[in-house]
Amino acid sequence: MSVPSRKTPASNTTPTVGVVVLTQGTRPEDLGRGIRSLLAQRGVHLDIVCVGNGWQPVGLPKEVTSLGLPTNLGIPAGRNRGVSQVSGEYLFFLDDDASIPDPNFLIEAIDKLRADPSIGLLQPRVVDPTGVTSPRRWIPRIRKGKATHSSNVFSVWEGAVLMPRVVFDSTGGWAEPFFYAHEGIELAWRVWDQGLRVWYAGDLEANHPVMHPTRHSQYYRLNARNRVWLARRNLPAFFIPIYVGSWTAIQVLRWARNKPALTAWFEGWREGWATDPGERRPMAARTLWRMTLAGRPPVV
Repeated sequence: MSVPSRKTPASNTTPTVGVVVLTQGTRPEDLGRGIRSLLAQRGVHLDIVCVGNGWQPVGLPKEVTSLGLPTNLGIPAGRNRGVSQVSGEYLFFLDDDASIPDPNFLIEAIDKLRADPSIGLLQPRVVDPTGVTSPRRWIPRIRKGKATHSSNVFSVWEGAVLMPRVVFDSTGGWAEPFFYAHEGIELAWRVWDQGLRVWYAGDLEANHPVMHPTRHSQYYRLNARNRVWLARRNLPAFFIPIYVGSWTAIQVLRWARNKPALTAWFEGWREGWATDPGERRPMAARTLWRMTLAGRPPVV
């Protein structure tokens, strides 16, 4: 896939950002904190929509528009619905339990994209604002290293990410069939497939409380189903069984002593093979080679 046409505006122009905040209305205090952190941003023009997934947002500041969805469409679809409601050269996605503590966060993140147009998607370092030690999974790379170390990555923690809108449009958007889990991997892969890179910015910070992902009742099933779908949607046929096989081995080893987890995981694994994953857009061979040279061949 060719690199999308992307003109880098002069650094003295004020960037425009469409912001999508996704919520189910169950965390009003966190939602308010996140929105206030957006309204405090300096040096940018924001167009903010709060998307209620199965909820009609109420009590929002006048600077924020609302979009109520009658049912919970899932995280990816909810974000996609918000994109059509905002304008801006850049898109920023913020979950309702996340916030950005530095009022210069967005302009500094955009400055990175302007300085290096090869970056098509940016995730900041994630920190629990209460001081609880951040889980290693928030650093989206195999060799974790220090959380403050910046690098190329091949997946993102989706709660606070920035990208040029033209790049997002070229990816086809968030993977709506997934509902929850692994949509950040697919988005990252599709950015790489445009000849661009995904960047973990360890020098920028977003806040989010530490919560275990297994709090979601369908975590194990959707984790497995979407892992299979991820491969079926995005990998050349030869790589599909290799990728799924490696992750199957990893999960069996990881949860060998947790039979209920493995049972639910294999239920999702079977579902991933038996059901339609949606649109298939296999990555180009050159993308697989670039990812391999950058340190993460798509086999694990």
